[in-house]
Amino acid sequence: MSGTVSLSKVLQVRELEKNNAQKAYHQSMDVFEEMATRLYNILKKKEAAEATYETDLHNGASINKIKQQAIHIEYINKQINDLQSEVQQARNAMEQKQIKLTDAHMEMKKFEKVIQNRKLEEHERVQRSENIFMDELSIQQFLGQKNR
Repeated sequence: MSGTVSLSKVLQVRELEKNNAQKAYHQSMDVFEEMATRLYNILKKKEAAEATYETDLHNGASINKIKQQAIHIEYINKQINDLQSEVQQARNAMEQKQIKLTDAHMEMKKFEKVIQNRKLEEHERVQRSENIFMDELSIQQFLGQKNR
């Protein structure tokens, strides 16, 4: 039984590692979602700016206004490019943390299974010992009755 006690302590460590990995994964997922939301909002902003630009082109707005809108759209495009790389980095970090979480979960399950198997083996060993003891006791009683 001492083997399962030491394994239980290792299992506790593995559970702690899994919980830490889970927290790190959720934090990275939150960061990714925030970045993706920011990218989505900037894309919506670009779409609105382009629609305004097209409308002004068709309605014959002043050249300065059209230039200003074109510069604004270029600025938004730069923001989009910068944010896309940040979103990709956040996605990669999130995927790495998910892999670590999966590994930690598998390690924890391995130890749970080993502990379960050891307890089952111990139970079977005790059961066999009890059966042997009962058989010996029955034989002793039988021999005791025969000798009388």
